Amino acid sequence: MFKFFSSFGDSNEKEIRALEPLVDKINQLENSFTTLSDEALKAKTIEFRARLKNTFETTTAGIQEDITSTTAELAEAQKIADNSKQSRLKAKLESLNKDLSAKENTALNGILPEAFAAVREASRRTIGLRHYDVQLIGGMVLHHGKIAEMRTGEGKTLVATLPLYLNSLLGKGAHLVTVNDYLARRDAYWMGPVYHALGVSVSSIYPMQTPTEELPSRLFDPDYTSEIPGDPWTHFRPISRQEAYKADITYGTSTEFGFDYLRDNLRPDLAQCVQRDMNYA
Repeated sequence: MFKFFSSFGDSNEKEIRALEPLVDKINQLENSFTTLSDEALKAKTIEFRARLKNTFETTTAGIQEDITSTTAELAEAQKIADNSKQSRLKAKLESLNKDLSAKENTALNGILPEAFAAVREASRRTIGLRHYDVQLIGGMVLHHGKIAEMRTGEGKTLVATLPLYLNSLLGKGAHLVTVNDYLARRDAYWMGPVYHALGVSVSSIYPMQTPTEELPSRLFDPDYTSEIPGDPWTHFRPISRQEAYKADITYGTSTEFGFDYLRDNLRPDLAQCVQRDMNYA
């Protein structure tokens, strides 16, 4: 029986050992990123996005065309209430989206070491925190859609910057779901300088705090200074909820993400919807 339980630990150790070569690659890149100017470091994001775009043009063009045509067919089938055809097209669309997601993940994995090295350097410069090797591993685990268990004080907030930045490079948005409205604001604000140094926008959505606020949302903006005396979020510019979801990275509580989804499904006009398609969280 004890061997059975120990196998779970062995599995985790194997997972970690499999990621260690990537940690070595990131560490090997550290010196080259340290020598970059602030402008050159920020330009890395443009470079990464261009490389991803070039990769997608050669590997996903056919899938994208199939998704577009299948979506159009599905819309026509819905107009004439052809349930059988709708079911078939929905299944096909789901399969195509899975194929597209797999291609995107492969492309992201290709630039992961450089992207993580960029985040580590941006963090070191802006907030004085350098990701440790174990935090790099935690970021990889989260990027792969798995659970990374970390104790209080081990740097979960810092770890999250790694997969969030990497997945935001697709231009489809990346979400961090946290447990309360304070953390939804604090973590986005605290990590804001890291993202800003990389040319990535970050927003926060949270529940109403005062009677005058409706669907409160903020965007980290170093050029903005709050006029509210004693405001702890000096560089948090108020924006619309729709603008918050257009940011590269959005922090929020599960309730706010959930209620926004429900509200969007009740809106009579699609132009009034605030959320875009889900990508990474």
